[in-house]
Amino acid sequence: MENKVSISVSTAAAANIVDAIQEIERNLPLLINLTVEERKSLLKMGDKTLAFVGKTMDYAKQNPTLVPPFLDMVEFEKDVTAVQALSSILKPLQQLTEKLDDTTMQAGSEAFAAALVFYTSVKAAAKAGVPGMKTMFDDLQTRFPGRSKADAAKSPSAN
Repeated sequence: MENKVSISVSTAAAANIVDAIQEIERNLPLLINLTVEERKSLLKMGDKTLAFVGKTMDYAKQNPTLVPPFLDMVEFEKDVTAVQALSSILKPLQQLTEKLDDTTMQAGSEAFAAALVFYTSVKAAAKAGVPGMKTMFDDLQTRFPGRSKADAAKSPSAN
């Protein structure tokens, strides 16, 4: 078994990281959550759109006679500035989140593979009648509910 991840996170480090996340949230008190429906209904803005929006705002500021009276330029500029500032925060956080997710997934896969190796050993010991193994096997076997003995015989490595 290859072990790509060998990491330990101390309780103090985890607490410091959670505190840092909470500090970020305290510094961004007006962040919101959207529903799935709200996310679907919104106009989406990528890098190219951001350039368009920025140019549009510049032109609107330079040509105030073309700005319709119902367009709030203060809020328009505030939104553009917010997108720029939040994006500069979001991008490194997304990179960090991806690393956290990948590392968690890899460590989880390695831990599950190790558990399956041990489970297979317990199963063999229980089958061989080693005292005390049946109780352990029965407890661990609950992870695989609904599998008949016929299914288990077809795929012993999945047990």
